Amino acid sequence: MAEVSHPVFARVYERLSAAMDRAGTAAYRRDLVAGLSGRVIEIGAGNGRMFPHYPPGVTQVLAVEPERRLRAAAERAASTAPVPVTVVDGLADRLPGGDGEFDAAVVALVLCTVPDQASALTEVGRVLRPGGGLRFFEHVAADKPGRLHRTQRLVDATLWPKLFAGCHTNRDTVAAITSSGFVIEELRRFRFPATSNSPSSPCVHGRATWPGMAGPKHGQDA
Repeated sequence: MAEVSHPVFARVYERLSAAMDRAGTAAYRRDLVAGLSGRVIEIGAGNGRMFPHYPPGVTQVLAVEPERRLRAAAERAASTAPVPVTVVDGLADRLPGGDGEFDAAVVALVLCTVPDQASALTEVGRVLRPGGGLRFFEHVAADKPGRLHRTQRLVDATLWPKLFAGCHTNRDTVAAITSSGFVIEELRRFRFPATSNSPSSPCVHGRATWPGMAGPKHGQDA
């Protein structure tokens, strides 16, 4: 058991995620999983806001969520999902899946919270088959130096991670994905909301492929 509990954040996030979906993230979620098929692992499923968008070609979703209240909400959401969804406890750096077990992995607004992006992404690569896909929708560091970038560094060093369950706004997630061995096929950068200067407003949305090449943790020399 992951034994993760952020009860205040979980309550806030259940309301916030619904409001964000109404404001436009539902469309990003739908685009994120469009065209997927086979077995999918979703890491950091939260309260299950992604579940309604999985296309019929998906035969099973293993939804991993360590936070207890959000996992319970995800289990409720799974009961009305259009595809079979199994919700389980687990952490991004110790995924409950065998080597090469899944055809695709989905991460949405979660790589900002993991303690170590490299470990989490290496583990995602482990459970993907060669040629498997990673779909990602994340808020990230501002792509240009300036006031917003400085603000992100400041809030990450103070209250933001404590208030938002370990979230960090100033991560170069795209670099972490490529450094872990994934090949990015599509990438879009944007602000959400479009006119916002919030520390969490810079976002990336894209697709990457796992070529099956082993990294240091899989036995190759660094």
